[in-house]
Amino acid sequence: MGNFEVTRRTAIAAEPARLHALIDNFRQWRLWSPWEDADPQLARTYAGPESGVGARYNWRGNRKAGAGSMEIKADAEREIGIELTFEKPFKATNFVTFTLEPTSTGTEVTWKMTGTQTGLMGVLGKVFPMDNLVGKDFDKGLARLKTIAESAES
Repeated sequence: MGNFEVTRRTAIAAEPARLHALIDNFRQWRLWSPWEDADPQLARTYAGPESGVGARYNWRGNRKAGAGSMEIKADAEREIGIELTFEKPFKATNFVTFTLEPTSTGTEVTWKMTGTQTGLMGVLGKVFPMDNLVGKDFDKGLARLKTIAESAES
């Protein structure tokens, strides 16, 4: 077993409220999520409110996309907390936090995921750290979020 943390951040020339709206509504993730192109036939379902605490997103896809769900557990002006549950390709529950810090030129967005690797993932995590497995995806997602948010601001 091993605890992990993956953190990425970027500066985006957009107001925190614009970014908040793109993050706390799972329907908006189709615009920027790094995993949207993992499976063109990805099955998505949404439940609960459209955004904010209680909003839920479930997905089921090919081997690369896997299956799981996300639920917004905390939603404040500058921070959104999400419980992320994977069913496939492995079972895990992780916690994701997006922090939106206003700057003089827009917003610094921090995307953090924490969790504990158990079972086979705990053993593999010693060879393939979680940062190596998803860090590039976070970078890709933040770059896409930046493009979408900045284009909407102009």
